[in-house]
Amino acid sequence: MTGLKWTHRTTAKIACELRDLGIEVSDRTVAKLLKQMGFSLRVNHKKLARVCSVSSDERNAQFQRITELRTQCAAEGLPLISVDTKKKELVGPFKNPGATWNRTPTLVNDHDFRSDAEGIAVPYGIYDLLANRGTVFVGSSHDTPEFAAECIERWWRQEGRWRYAHADHLNILADAGGSNAPTCRAWKQRLHRLLCQRHGLTITVAHYPSGASKWNPIEHRLFSEISKNWSGRPLDSFDTILNYLRTTSTATGLSLRAHRVRKHYEKGIRIPDAEMRRLPITVPHSALPRWNYVLRPS
Repeated sequence: MTGLKWTHRTTAKIACELRDLGIEVSDRTVAKLLKQMGFSLRVNHKKLARVCSVSSDERNAQFQRITELRTQCAAEGLPLISVDTKKKELVGPFKNPGATWNRTPTLVNDHDFRSDAEGIAVPYGIYDLLANRGTVFVGSSHDTPEFAAECIERWWRQEGRWRYAHADHLNILADAGGSNAPTCRAWKQRLHRLLCQRHGLTITVAHYPSGASKWNPIEHRLFSEISKNWSGRPLDSFDTILNYLRTTSTATGLSLRAHRVRKHYEKGIRIPDAEMRRLPITVPHSALPRWNYVLRPS
């Protein structure tokens, strides 16, 4: 592990090493020569897809299915929401990436110890694609399927059913992991109980393939705007978090509501096979069953 690592050196240090070998050259000449030979400072590129059981044909078919669903909802005015859990945040005087205009820097803790936090914020987001409206429910417990389903039910009760007064069908775009994973039994059971049974809705769910969550609309049309809004500001209280969420907006008309959820959610809830067999769940015609399903009122 000795010797000069040329790939990490500045052109001035490279020129100095060359002069030690009897080659007189300036750092600017080194830079020109490196450029002529096709060298430049480069960063790692995330281009290698991990090996998984999902074929490219299946991924393409699912993206086509999602495109058709979005086109249909836009043409018929059907409610279509994109859901996901944003990164959990420590609540307290902790460093938040980004910079702000200020005369003096804001002082924060030198270490991010969980024990020093007031709590952990769990932001579950719902983005209405047709209305360009977002709603974030900030929990302080666990990110569970019950939490996710109750947030969607609360959104429908407070906003959705008034915005889409004549709708009896709700379409959901979700990732392939987390509290709303397609393999999660509790997620499907809670959706059926809280939305199908309670509100008489038919629920169509389409999941993005594994590793494709960045194409979920909520990521680049809602969560990214939230991150920019509170960039560089310590999230020192739940009120601060809610304030930044509620003041997030864009020039294209995005507006956002935020609510605090104080309920405690237990992890590890299991749904028996017999109960799953009773769920009225079907797969749309010619759709991939692992990522697409429809829940109807019993």
